[in-house]
Amino acid sequence: MNQNNKKYCTLYIARHGESTGNAGHFIQGHKNYSLTENGIEQAKQTAEKLQGINFSAIYSSDLSRAKSTAEVLRLGRKLKIKTSKDLRERSHGTWEGRHSDDYKFFFQDIFNKLGELSEDEQKKLKLADDIESDDEIMARFMKQLRSISISYLDQNVLIVSHGGPIRNLLMYLGFAKYGELAPRSFSNAGYVKVLCNGSDFIIQEVNGLAK
Repeated sequence: MNQNNKKYCTLYIARHGESTGNAGHFIQGHKNYSLTENGIEQAKQTAEKLQGINFSAIYSSDLSRAKSTAEVLRLGRKLKIKTSKDLRERSHGTWEGRHSDDYKFFFQDIFNKLGELSEDEQKKLKLADDIESDDEIMARFMKQLRSISISYLDQNVLIVSHGGPIRNLLMYLGFAKYGELAPRSFSNAGYVKVLCNGSDFIIQEVNGLAK
């Protein structure tokens, strides 16, 4: 696509379908969880929405819930799925696999004081040494998006990732105020359409954001 006389790659960045971790309200992070039957159906519905788009490549997080979603989305396309750790969800360290209620309870005092921090301080905040900050997620995620875009200028690329990186991308790019998009506010198998030329990002479409 050409906009303002510049070449852009058109990225369709989808969240994986519902996983057993989503359904059980577990902290998933880099831990592998399979798709539920509902998650598979969600992926099929998104595949129908995207079926008329000619993709030059498909990339996915290397976690199983994302790869399984990518497999559904690639049906009928003669494309190999390329995986990247940089497209993963936030690392939650030793909390992965534990119930989200326990996580919220343990860190509640920090969550209650977030409003006292500046936006920059919140972006750099690490709840624990082994839990990624928003800045750390975006550093690897946006670097990967830029790298993919440079390789596919004027082409369409499908990317399957996770709710955390996608929500943060929308906030970092100014689609929503920072902190406005809460966890689980971006639907399973929802997707965003973003133009990127290797440096600049332009959001064109958002599908799946809870109202």
